[in-house]
Amino acid sequence: MAQRKKKYAFLIDMRGCIGCRSCMIACKAENDVPLGVFRNHVRELEKGQFPNVMKINFPVLCNHCDTPACKAACPTEGAIYKRDDGLVLWDESKCAGADCAKQCVDACPYAMAYTHPEKNVFNKCNACVHRIDAGLQPACVSTCPAGVRIFGDLNDPDSEIFKLISTNPTHILKPEEGTGPNVFYIALDRRAAEKLEGSQQLPTRDIETIHIANFRP
Repeated sequence: MAQRKKKYAFLIDMRGCIGCRSCMIACKAENDVPLGVFRNHVRELEKGQFPNVMKINFPVLCNHCDTPACKAACPTEGAIYKRDDGLVLWDESKCAGADCAKQCVDACPYAMAYTHPEKNVFNKCNACVHRIDAGLQPACVSTCPAGVRIFGDLNDPDSEIFKLISTNPTHILKPEEGTGPNVFYIALDRRAAEKLEGSQQLPTRDIETIHIANFRP
């Protein structure tokens, strides 16, 4: 019997994020991310008008897309590549420098890549591939005190992520881009998703147009 092909993905349960940013710090420590940049973020958004105001913690990271826009935009063959298990990685030795990296960074519709400020090469979340290959979870997942980040094999019916996605409605970010993101969200309200998908920060006027009742407690 042929061995089942793995397909790694992340799941984020928006109901539990407390905005502690442990995921961001763990990622920087694990991957020696330089000052001034992060590989993942917890965006803090405010919604509503006083006194009816709500804070939304919105975790975002590289979506390890089925059809990554960064890879399609890269002018250097093989600099950005996709592993058989679905992870989108890069080879620093093949990156042609800051101008090349900028093309790949700018192509990401989720604003989740950056140019390494010291090496002048493309950089982003690699899902802590060194930990995964050692049988461990990504640093952001293992560190999250609220347990809202889940990582695993979507093709494994016994995995936690498979079971949760099978039994909960989920959203992906910017489906209209056609990239096939592999970061899924539980309890991301449809109208909220239309406003918040891929945004680093929304103007207050845009947030206020979404009625507070559309956000689950």
